[in-house]
Amino acid sequence: MGTNVFFNNFKNTMEQTLIEDLVIESIRIYGHDVFYCPRTLLSTDEILNESPLAEYNISYEIDMYIKSYDSYEGDGQFLSKFNLEIRDQMTLSIAIRTFNNEIGQYTAQIRPGEGDLIYIPMVGRILIIKYVQKTAVFYQMGALQTYDLVCEPWEYSSERLNTGVDAIDSIEKKLTLNLASYSILTNDGYSINDNLGWPIIQEKFDFVEQAIDWYEDNSEIQNESDGILDFTELNPFSDGVY
Repeated sequence: MGTNVFFNNFKNTMEQTLIEDLVIESIRIYGHDVFYCPRTLLSTDEILNESPLAEYNISYEIDMYIKSYDSYEGDGQFLSKFNLEIRDQMTLSIAIRTFNNEIGQYTAQIRPGEGDLIYIPMVGRILIIKYVQKTAVFYQMGALQTYDLVCEPWEYSSERLNTGVDAIDSIEKKLTLNLASYSILTNDGYSINDNLGWPIIQEKFDFVEQAIDWYEDNSEIQNESDGILDFTELNPFSDGVY
């Protein structure tokens, strides 16, 4: 036997709008102001469907709710065979109508995208969207009201940053290894290249100094070892017998 034909809980647009209004109001009360930075892919690989370089050229201030309010989720600090990795995760909720009105109509995005950045001023941390849960709630009154964004700490890898937020854009100036960021430009903003196509770098920038790891102990170990073994001798372990 089917459901009662005199009651329809999935096509009542008035109640759908009411629930959506309540969700938006709740996020504005209990949520936080964040900066959403959509990603722009450069020279996308059509086979692998990925881009080796991306840029972030704009930011939108918008309200989101931190769903994982207790603490960070995920594996936390994870020691792998490569290095110590920070696998913190945070889940943020955003109202669908808010996203469409504040961001979607300007970027032509129908939903938040994986790879976009979210800067949370409260914690001073930049997160990258790893997955967008499109069915965070299971069709209350037949409609969806929110997206859940599963985010992780962002690892900078020479992306171009021009979002207008100093906390984000300053990262490129400190950490970028992109030659084009330090090339000499013409009055029109074009890079001056040599005959091989490489950009001509400003004299004050030293890539050798940029590559130095200030936390390494190589020099200290070398100085200590010089006082133990004398490598000027052909055989430092002999007593004069070669």
